[in-house]
Amino acid sequence: MTDDDQLRSLFDRMCRAWTDGDAEAYGACFTEDCDYVSFDGTRIIGRGSVVESHDALFRGVLFGSALVGEIDSIRHLGDDVALLYGTGSVVVAWRSQPPKRRLTRNTIVAVRTVEGWRFTAIHNGRIRPVRIPVSESFAARAARSLVQATRAVGLGRAQHTGVPV
Repeated sequence: MTDDDQLRSLFDRMCRAWTDGDAEAYGACFTEDCDYVSFDGTRIIGRGSVVESHDALFRGVLFGSALVGEIDSIRHLGDDVALLYGTGSVVVAWRSQPPKRRLTRNTIVAVRTVEGWRFTAIHNGRIRPVRIPVSESFAARAARSLVQATRAVGLGRAQHTGVPV
């Protein structure tokens, strides 16, 4: 089995453990000293904390939920380190598929350990693209006007940037 196959298998195992409501099996996908950032920005450090927090979730508000997703890409940063990007979502028990507004992008760092590949860092962020207003939009013109006004009265960071308005 190739490294990429093993990494995809680990991701699938993580999803299966979640879906089974098995916090111990979920935590076993991570290193002892892992960093875990949830979709809401909450940071958990260490496998024990991951197990403890997910056990509470699996027995509480996420009882009967499923973790679904897939790896979008794998980039090896060295022989024993890989960067993975995935897309996934939690499907609560009363739904058959995830709502689009609950899709999450996962940035995952995996390391090869004596136990095999494990995730050592994961960051989850909701996929909610923001359209960047064009430079002549009302929002962009208003922002420039606010910068000019704050500069005129000596307020704000804008007076120190040297950026033309």
